[in-house]
Amino acid sequence: MIYLDNASTSFHKPDCVARAVVEAMQQAGNSGRGSSGEAMEASRLIFDTRCRIAQMFDAEGPECVAFTANATEALNTALFGILHPEREKVHAICTEMDHNSVLRPLYLLEKEGLDLTILPADRKGMISLTELESSIRPETRAIICTHASNLTGNRNDIRAIGEIAKKHKKLFVLDAAQTAGVFPISMKKDHIDILCFSGHKGLMGPQGTGAICVRPGVHVEPLKVGGSGILTFQKEHPGDMPEALEAGTLNSHGIAGLRTALEWIQETGVNQIREKEQMLMWRFYDQVKKIPGVTVYGDFSQKDRSPVVTLNIGDEGSGEVGMALGEEYGISVRSGGHCAPLMHKALGTEKTGAVRFSFSYFNTEEEIDMAAMAVRKLASEIED
Repeated sequence: MIYLDNASTSFHKPDCVARAVVEAMQQAGNSGRGSSGEAMEASRLIFDTRCRIAQMFDAEGPECVAFTANATEALNTALFGILHPEREKVHAICTEMDHNSVLRPLYLLEKEGLDLTILPADRKGMISLTELESSIRPETRAIICTHASNLTGNRNDIRAIGEIAKKHKKLFVLDAAQTAGVFPISMKKDHIDILCFSGHKGLMGPQGTGAICVRPGVHVEPLKVGGSGILTFQKEHPGDMPEALEAGTLNSHGIAGLRTALEWIQETGVNQIREKEQMLMWRFYDQVKKIPGVTVYGDFSQKDRSPVVTLNIGDEGSGEVGMALGEEYGISVRSGGHCAPLMHKALGTEKTGAVRFSFSYFNTEEEIDMAAMAVRKLASEIED
């Protein structure tokens, strides 16, 4: 099998990640629930992981990092925690590049009275920062956007967006599901107020892990409340971060795997990981872009982009192409819709869907060449 669906989840992970999960299952108890050795072991590994996340994303400190099950939970926590149309007139800005993890919470809030502006994307899938700034109003509460499109790999200039948000004193919420662990992100330099990401993609951790990082001074109301291990006799859930946004038993086993993945990434180097993944992306793109009948989507004038190439072959449904790649060539890709409906409409692929190839540090040049050859053969068969 050649696995090229890393934008969904990284399948090939460092061996140390699985070992860390098993060790945690054998050694770690429940963090914050007592002072036993097992409970303290869980508390230590969770705190160390907070520290590593804060360091990687240049957050103010580990107290800014609250764990979630994935980027979707982090984004729901952020959006429902800062936007309250039932209480006040409030406006928010997002983009057609955004994933349903952003869009669907905002649509629900729109039903409750949120005034929502969705910035359009052009036929290459890019937004205009001039349009973004001109969309800001006095009642705008937040600008929400993805760092990179999961469908095209197009990357937004988050430093510029953060500067616009800071200039107008609006909150900047960033969905870094596709870029965490692959691109450098600084909450301070990029003026990010709330950062959301999953642990199972570029961070190479287990599924069921993610986090929301909140700048000090930004209040996010909790999405859920309950057991916290502290302040047991208080009716209200703890109000201080990170416990304010965490309720119930944390996934300490998964967090142990994420901690080890973060350590591996730090040792390997984010830049080295990105450079290899982009090299593989460009190697594939250069081979498929001129194949007759193949349409590649996205803005490839961007040199520094997420390692994704999405395409279609003629008028063939993307599902059929994806199935053929799997059954005939042993290549795993993502086809169909990609939880990014507005981006599909912008690209004109809402009826056909699209076939996405997404690359990992653990892929090889030989695998990329075989994938390109498979696209070439399928295109020839479809054209005939």
